[in-house]
Amino acid sequence: MCFFPVIAFCAEGSDAVSGENSPLTLKDCYELALKQSELIAIDSERIKEAEAHFLQAFGALLPQISFSRSETIRNSNFYPSYNRNFEQKFVFKQALFAGFKEFSGISGSQFEKKQRENEKLRAEQLLFVDVSDAFYLLLEEREDIKTLEIITNAFNNRINELNTRVDLGKSRISEVVSTQTQLYSLQDQIELVKSQELVARELLEFLIARPVGEVIESKLDFSLKPESEYLDKASSRTDVQAANFAWQVNQKNITIAKSGFLPTLNLEGDYFGHRSSAPTDSRWDSLLTIDVPIFEGTTTYGKVKEAISKAKESELLFKRSGRLASQDIHDAYVSAQAAFLRTNVLEKALKSAEKNYDLQIQDYKLSVVNNLDVLTAIQSLEDVRRNFNRVSYESKRFYWQLLSAAGGIILTENIPAKQN
Repeated sequence: MCFFPVIAFCAEGSDAVSGENSPLTLKDCYELALKQSELIAIDSERIKEAEAHFLQAFGALLPQISFSRSETIRNSNFYPSYNRNFEQKFVFKQALFAGFKEFSGISGSQFEKKQRENEKLRAEQLLFVDVSDAFYLLLEEREDIKTLEIITNAFNNRINELNTRVDLGKSRISEVVSTQTQLYSLQDQIELVKSQELVARELLEFLIARPVGEVIESKLDFSLKPESEYLDKASSRTDVQAANFAWQVNQKNITIAKSGFLPTLNLEGDYFGHRSSAPTDSRWDSLLTIDVPIFEGTTTYGKVKEAISKAKESELLFKRSGRLASQDIHDAYVSAQAAFLRTNVLEKALKSAEKNYDLQIQDYKLSVVNNLDVLTAIQSLEDVRRNFNRVSYESKRFYWQLLSAAGGIILTENIPAKQN
């Protein structure tokens, strides 16, 4: 079955990575990368920041209670000794009305938390793409080395056979030298691919923060669905949702800015444990304060204008993110579809090249073809096999890029797909 719209990988509750020398699957690598990634950790802290903003906004609605003690010491010319008075009280403060600023702050902080959560999910999906690219690139380079080593064996066998034929007078020494030249060129390619394999391995090691030994593929279905099914997920992609929540946050900031035009109403009460000020026989008092803004220049008006502009900017970014998501999905689908089609064609070409090589070897033994024809067949087999391997792994990388572009959610490899 095809894992869509859910990409099936997760780091929680897994014991797949048992030791540093054990073979690694794509799932193992992703789990290790999740634990290592500083960007994911930063996004987690941003979620906590949004939770803190909610607590701050909610705390403004709650009463504030404090204890106060003051002591006054006076010295008079008439009384040489010091006159000491002290006062202690509990102070209660309650904001009754502040232009709906606190309610907007609470609502905005909730949107901010959702924004950060979606940003974290998107970062996890993009991290998975980085890991899968490095994983399959490493497999591709290692498979390429195996292919070149197989072709190297074919050239060595060809040289041995030619040397035997030279001794028998059936071949020329120039044919041996020509074959050795191609063999040396092939060995040069092997060294180049080994350096590329080292780069791919170091990239994967950087992502998972541990040495990489053997890597193995899991059996997964890489079949494609119609493009429309992927495009339907564009609006629900996590970065698009994050942009939407960011827009909602800025809309709430408009209300907060406009609250500067409204009056504020506050209640403050004092309960005295000991009172030295008049009236000394009173244990409590209260104060109701109403502040009505009349003229503060253009400060509040400027804040409102700024908030409206930021909200408009975030709205445009939200719309743009939706269009970019659709474009990403389309581009990824075109790349994946072309890669899968090329893989099918190259698979047939590989079978033909292998058959052609076998036939050329048989014909050479019958003296129907010459050594150049055999070398051409070997070279053709090498080129087709390497292209097949490259496009085959490329199609898998494009497949995961497509699912990520469509906003697949990362869970575990063995859990059935869930619908959003």
